[in-house]
Amino acid sequence: MATDGDEPTPTVPASDPDLEKTAPGAAAHPSAPAADESGTVVRAVLARWRREDLLERSILVLRALVLFFSLVAAVIVASNKHGDWKDFDLYQEYRYLLGISLLAFLYSMAQVWRQGRRFSTGKDLVPRNYSGIVDFAGDQVTAYLLISALSAAIPLTNRMREGSDNTFTDSSCASISLAFFAFVSSALTALISGFKLSKQTYI
Repeated sequence: MATDGDEPTPTVPASDPDLEKTAPGAAAHPSAPAADESGTVVRAVLARWRREDLLERSILVLRALVLFFSLVAAVIVASNKHGDWKDFDLYQEYRYLLGISLLAFLYSMAQVWRQGRRFSTGKDLVPRNYSGIVDFAGDQVTAYLLISALSAAIPLTNRMREGSDNTFTDSSCASISLAFFAFVSSALTALISGFKLSKQTYI
C-alpha cells in the first residue's frame, strides 16, 4: 500500500516489435546504394578493358593482313617480267603500285612490331597522348596511297587485257587484287583507329 511519502513508480513503455524489426534494416539501408554503385563501376571498368583488348587484337590481325597482302603484291609485281613489252619496269603505273605496296609492307611491319612489343613489355614507343593520332594518320595515309595505286594500275591492265590476255596481264591482275585486299584491311584498321582516337582520354 503506497504512503504519501512514496514516489510513484515510473511506467516503462512496451517496445514496439515493428520498430525492433526495422531498426537493423534501417541501419544497413544507406550502405546498399554505395555497394551497388561500386559494383557498377567495377563492371564498367572490366567491360572497357575487354573492349580495348578486343580492339587491340583486331588491329593487330588487320595489320598482319596488310603486311601479308602488300608483301605478296609487291613480289608479284617485281617478278612480272616476261620480255619485250611485258615488263613492269616499262609502266609507271606498275612501278607506283610496287612502291606503294612496299611502303604499306614496311609501315605494317613497323606497327606489328610496335604492337607486339607493347603486348609483351607494356611499354609503347610513342607517348600515350600521341599514339592515337599517329595510328589514325598512318592508317589513313596507307589506305589512301593503296587505293590511289589501284586507281592507276586498273585502267592500264584493263586496256592490255582487251588486246591480249597473257601471263603478264594475269600477274598484274593478281597483284592488283592482293593490293585491294591490303587496302580493305588498312581501311578497316583506320576505322578502328579513328574509333579509339575518339574515345581516348588525355588525363
